[in-house]
Amino acid sequence: MNPRTVATAFRAVAVAEALSWVGLLAGMYVKYVPETSEVGVQVFGPVHGAVFVAYVVVALVASRVLRWSPWTTLLALAASVPPLATVVFERWAGRTGRLAAPARA
Repeated sequence: MNPRTVATAFRAVAVAEALSWVGLLAGMYVKYVPETSEVGVQVFGPVHGAVFVAYVVVALVASRVLRWSPWTTLLALAASVPPLATVVFERWAGRTGRLAAPARA
């Protein structure tokens, strides 16, 4: 796999995961605070679930292709749990060179 393609896919899925979190949180707010509608949760629940699974798969692929350390891989996976943390991890990984192609052996 091309490291540049994997890095691009990781960036896209990290942002999509964060956006799906925002949609789900907004849906939960509407469902539980004014108690007006469950549509937001019904729509964004499955969307977030699918994007979450995609993020985990792409993070594991990126870990292998980009040769992340076990610590970086664990951090990437842990970032999928708190809302918007995938974007924070993606920015950090880009800034520290973890989304760059590894040197050839």
